[in-house]
Amino acid sequence: MSDNANLLDATYKFKVRRFLINILAISAATRYISNMEFARDNIIPNGRTVPRLPSWISTGRIEEPEDMAFLSGAALSHLHIVLAQDELPHALLRDRLALRAAEACVAFTGRPERAGELRDAIHLLRLGDLPGPAGEIYLSWRRAVEAQVSVKTLCRVLPRLEAGQIATWLNARQGGPVSRAASALEAVLNDVPRGEVPALILADAILSQALGWDRLVPVLACHLKRSDLGMRRHDLRLACHRAVIQSVIDSVRLAAEILPKADYLRTVAPRLRAKQAIPAIEMFIARDAVVPSALPMPDRAARRLCDRLVELGAVRELTGRSTFRLYGL
Repeated sequence: MSDNANLLDATYKFKVRRFLINILAISAATRYISNMEFARDNIIPNGRTVPRLPSWISTGRIEEPEDMAFLSGAALSHLHIVLAQDELPHALLRDRLALRAAEACVAFTGRPERAGELRDAIHLLRLGDLPGPAGEIYLSWRRAVEAQVSVKTLCRVLPRLEAGQIATWLNARQGGPVSRAASALEAVLNDVPRGEVPALILADAILSQALGWDRLVPVLACHLKRSDLGMRRHDLRLACHRAVIQSVIDSVRLAAEILPKADYLRTVAPRLRAKQAIPAIEMFIARDAVVPSALPMPDRAARRLCDRLVELGAVRELTGRSTFRLYGL
């Protein structure tokens, strides 16, 4: 072959190879974009489901401060996505978490009451009765999660703390959300003898506000241990990061449990004959537990409605008793 022919042949082969490389590059890019879309569909909530927490957040035992802080931040970011879902029964989720936080705080005081007794202390309370020490703790948490996070709300919930102190801690802007919450937690524990309850409520209020949530969501209180509350500075912050990770795992799991139950309860509403069935159902969707006498109907009709909802599998009886019953999702 002549030199020109060889040159043309080499040029042709070069162009063919470049063309194939471009085709492969386009194919790879398309495949990458497709995978990105698939991953995004898995992360962003689609329909009435709660996105799963990535397994790399919940697995393994990591004790390095930097890794712990990173994982707690990732966990809070995921919880933020979950709480942004409009269809989630937010009031019910906060009420259930308030019960868990109260149960943990009651245990800190050495008292024996647990979830069942705390529910009884509040929901079976008669006019003029006192809820008792454990019931007061539960009431404080319920009041804290019901109203928007503000100095006014916290002053009403935490009468042992001064308004000026609450405002200073709530409006602080230095440090990340967990660090700010840990600093306030440490300050209250130092200044208020046996102040675990107000310290934890304030810490969770600061954490919630720093994350842009308009309502307090119990996070730290649910998984901080009594031994953690004796720590200070670096050790306390590390304990708070660890508690955040475990609490988010439980909170996301709880959200995933109550969302389909709330949806199912709404689907059975047309099958109920009671005149005030719809307002009653909304009460079940907003509260951890409901006593029949609190429903907007006569007592006998309320008990029949609760029994009917149990038959339909829409709610459950929470006490196991034949009298003084409580119902909830």
